[in-house]
Amino acid sequence: MPKKPDWLFRQSAVVPFFGEHIVVITSKKKKRWVLPKGVVSLGMSPGESAGQEAFEEAGLVGTLRPDPIGRYAYQKWGGCCTVTLFVMDVVQLLDAWPEAHLRERELVSPEEAAARMREPELKQILMRFK
Repeated sequence: MPKKPDWLFRQSAVVPFFGEHIVVITSKKKKRWVLPKGVVSLGMSPGESAGQEAFEEAGLVGTLRPDPIGRYAYQKWGGCCTVTLFVMDVVQLLDAWPEAHLRERELVSPEEAAARMREPELKQILMRFK
């Protein structure tokens, strides 16, 4: 039986749609493609926190749909991160944003977004949009 993680971290993320495309970004070290996500900020709902991450990490402005579309988990920081996913309908891609110097941003098809993700549960969720 696998060892139970010592720490549980609550995160939220967006699946940002700009038209028919999903906006993906690189991790801070630019080693892989990810969706905008982060630890849920104190005083914010998971959705509000996900929207803030979309702005900071990807320069996205849009409308967040209120209901989560799924969850997935992965190992990080010596514990388990559980991520709640929300859809964002992007209306604007900013030319400058807080983490622009740390990340790249691309618009890809849902199939391509799924192919670039590492987590199997996240891949399955993204494939629902094809």
